Amino acid sequence: MTELTSRLTDQQLKVLYSELHKSRVGKNPKGFNHVQQWDVRRFLIRVFGFGGYDTELKSIECVREIERPAGKDDYGNPKFRYTVVYRVHQRLTVKDIAGRPIASFEGVATGDSRNQPSLGDAHDGAVKEADSQSLKRAAINLGDAFGLSLYNGGKTEPVVLWSAAHPHLNIKGPVGSDEAKPEDPPVEAEPGSVPGEPDTDPAPPANARPAAVPDPTPPPSSTPPQQPRPGAMPAAGPQERQAALDAMWDAARQANFTEGLPDQFAQAFGHPIEQGTVAEFRQARDLMVGSAAA
Repeated sequence: MTELTSRLTDQQLKVLYSELHKSRVGKNPKGFNHVQQWDVRRFLIRVFGFGGYDTELKSIECVREIERPAGKDDYGNPKFRYTVVYRVHQRLTVKDIAGRPIASFEGVATGDSRNQPSLGDAHDGAVKEADSQSLKRAAINLGDAFGLSLYNGGKTEPVVLWSAAHPHLNIKGPVGSDEAKPEDPPVEAEPGSVPGEPDTDPAPPANARPAAVPDPTPPPSSTPPQQPRPGAMPAAGPQERQAALDAMWDAARQANFTEGLPDQFAQAFGHPIEQGTVAEFRQARDLMVGSAAA
């Protein structure tokens, strides 16, 4: 490798060119493919070494804090539930093996924590979520190994393939050879960019107004729900359905089961969470509450 080619070693470049392995991809709470924040840090260490990268929190902003009455405790004192939203602006800087900065990338993200009985837990969960998302958004500038390909319709197949800056390591062969004619994969819509679906991954503009936060609702009664008929449409209104959905996710967070919930829900009810009914959401919540209490 010549000095003009790169300040990265050939081994580092090979990892950056590598395809995102399917075992590293999971589903986020809204059903979209994603990589975990700890996994991004693992690969930052693998590629750049211990101390080979820095993160800097440029700003942490509490966008909104909502307090809602939630009945009274055993002594007659009022109880509350809290929803909190944070926005985090983070900078990621990577270094060469001599410790000299190579490049910096920035990511901006919001995170929320809904319907929490503790104000501290609500702030803690929201800022952690925003911090995690902002780091991942900065890291995708490092290519497929850090989840860039997932923006192409949620796929893991590599989208970078080659770079004129590193002609001797292009996936399809050296530039100028017969092999060096990689065919780019078809460009598909980013996850969540379809009209009517939430935009969960691409970072919002720094000056964008925060989206409205749905009003949290106290968890529904623990009365066993009536089983819906297979294929039946939910009879409840949008607000009741949203409240049941939020309560289910709240129970999943309390049980540390957010990662496994989408797959488990689909196995139990035969369809994804997006098609779930109020009764199914409540049944799933009751099961998780019972499991956590056991």
